[in-house]
Amino acid sequence: MSIEPAAILANGDDVATLSIEGTFRRAPQISLGKNAVRASIVEITRHGENWLARIRAGVLPGKLTIRAGDPGNALAAELQLRPDWRDQLSDGTPDFLRLDSEHDRESFRRWFTYLAEAQYFRPARERPREINDCAALIRYAYREALHTHDSAWADSARLPTIPAFDSVEKYAYPFTPLGAGLFRAKSGGFEPPDASDGGFLQFADVRTLWRFNTHLVGRNLEYALPGDLLFYRQEDNRGAFHSMIYLGASQFSVDVNRYVIYHTGPERSRPNEASGAIAAGEMKRLTVGELLQYPQPEWRPVAANPNFLGVFRWNILVTRSEVLDARAD
Repeated sequence: MSIEPAAILANGDDVATLSIEGTFRRAPQISLGKNAVRASIVEITRHGENWLARIRAGVLPGKLTIRAGDPGNALAAELQLRPDWRDQLSDGTPDFLRLDSEHDRESFRRWFTYLAEAQYFRPARERPREINDCAALIRYAYREALHTHDSAWADSARLPTIPAFDSVEKYAYPFTPLGAGLFRAKSGGFEPPDASDGGFLQFADVRTLWRFNTHLVGRNLEYALPGDLLFYRQEDNRGAFHSMIYLGASQFSVDVNRYVIYHTGPERSRPNEASGAIAAGEMKRLTVGELLQYPQPEWRPVAANPNFLGVFRWNILVTRSEVLDARAD
């Protein structure tokens, strides 16, 4: 058994070919063992007397041992997965995090919007305790959308229903060189030390999500795709930043409306009179029409509103052409 090439980049795209010689009548059993999170078997085909298996890299660098044949008499080959630290858009997001295929981008959008909207229909006591403001809702839905959505995940999510959506294929949280750190926390292009020196964190407030994890699409809501974010800065509240998730069509309501969803966060200006505590805030879901006619004009997502920063797209979803188009607007 041999593999060619013996080393590829851990970029979620590079492929090596495993060649197995022998008199196997059917495709031999191939195992990636405990390091299955580092690569995947794309296909196994017969070529003359040999069997060929295409092994696609994941994004975790390291040595991968591949075994083929009967467990008691297995052949072994080693594949070296080299780190790929490129950041071709120089936005601080490494290329290994970007979802390059339309399949992965669509899978992320479906899960992200479903997980966010699902919280609106759950009683407050059943929501994850971490969801206590607009940024927390976004962090939760983003992180969970990047998991592998298997039975173990479904048990932990405790959702009333689990949709039959594909998971992202390129990688699964937290199996990347960044580990549990998902959110870019500083300016500048990505450098290898950022993976371990605090360049990425599990926590990010609205300002951090806006500045370091998303790109401007435009200041017209018609540019928005499901899963994009709307950002606001309210000057009458010490420059506080706020955010909403653009859902597009609802995955729970059968109608023609487009929706946005957000968590209001603690209502600091309205203490609960009975207990003296700060009100916890609530989930809100508005149609685009309701938002455009919102009684307080500072919340309307229109270019004439100076508080509206625009429609933003996650860095992991953005292509080079979209960045250039947004900069030209």
